[in-house]
Amino acid sequence: MPSDVVNLAEKFSKFSEHWSPRVVAEMNDYQFKVAKFLGDFVWHDHKDTDEVFLVVKGAMGIELRDGVVHLSEGDMYVVPKGVEHRPFAKNECHVLLIEPQGVVNTGESGGELQAENDIWV
Repeated sequence: MPSDVVNLAEKFSKFSEHWSPRVVAEMNDYQFKVAKFLGDFVWHDHKDTDEVFLVVKGAMGIELRDGVVHLSEGDMYVVPKGVEHRPFAKNECHVLLIEPQGVVNTGESGGELQAENDIWV
């Protein structure tokens, strides 16, 4: 039997920073991360992996070079590897990210919104 139940609402209550993903679980070589989005992120891509966005609370958008994907509570979108994208949220949004271990949130773009990896909550 599984020994650790992850309650996402409880995990989101433990931090307030925006654009700073926190790991809540691992499966094989993948991490499940919670993050709070507000405002605009940076344009970036992940050359070697897809990235999953699942909106737990609120609404957000993902700008792509050829359009915008709008996500509401309960919606999920997979950004294919190598596709430039820029997440944004007009109001605070709670998101579950699913991606391989070691993925840097800003890709190779870097900058002040680059978060430290492997921070657990």
